Amino acid sequence: MRRMYLTELRLLVREPQVLVFVFGFPIVTVLVLSGVFGTATDDSGFEFVNPSHYYASAYFGIVLSAIGLIMLPAHIAGYRDRGVLRRYRTSGFASWMFPAVQFMTGVTMALLGFASLTVTALMGSGMPEMVDVGRTVLGLAVGTLAFISIGIALGMLYPSARAAQGLGLTMFFPMFLLAGGGPPPEALTEGMRTVSGWMPLTHVIRSSQEPWLGLGGGADHLIITVGIFIAATAVWLWRAARVSATS
Repeated sequence: MRRMYLTELRLLVREPQVLVFVFGFPIVTVLVLSGVFGTATDDSGFEFVNPSHYYASAYFGIVLSAIGLIMLPAHIAGYRDRGVLRRYRTSGFASWMFPAVQFMTGVTMALLGFASLTVTALMGSGMPEMVDVGRTVLGLAVGTLAFISIGIALGMLYPSARAAQGLGLTMFFPMFLLAGGGPPPEALTEGMRTVSGWMPLTHVIRSSQEPWLGLGGGADHLIITVGIFIAATAVWLWRAARVSATS
């Protein structure tokens, strides 16, 4: 399991899209938006908090969405497409080992993405102080598990790595723009805000952003995030069992 985990990490860091979307894209975008909106705290669009801090706290969720919508689905779908998962089964690997390793690599990449984003924020306008550390960390932890589970589920559902890449990007950018990584909520139309409320990323971001910045407890968003994690886990467990039964 340790060897598989280390091999997975080496394979993932060689993927250009992983470096771009998990590390490069969030860092560059948060720097640009922080420079555009400044540090004034009198804007109701940012709930009267520093816009740089608003985006810094939100972009931890953007890192997770890149892992769950772009990185893991393409990686796992590629394995299925090439028959790697079938070889794992015929070689006697325990059925739980592959998803467990994917969770481990997903958490590792999330922590590395969080670290790079923190360093970037500290070098810029600073990282906001956590008003409620416990709830913020809990929101980040549950959000990480939810999006890793989404990534495994999508990887088990997509027919090929190419489909995973295209559909993953199609899902990523609307979530990024509407769920808190793009324009402030007040700049969105009523219809856009309604769509945003149905996006998993909105709840993942708000479950940690609200207690982080003192905007609320984030309990309702945390409950929804837990539900997303359970639903996504049920999907990939069902799909894995079905693939095993038909192979």
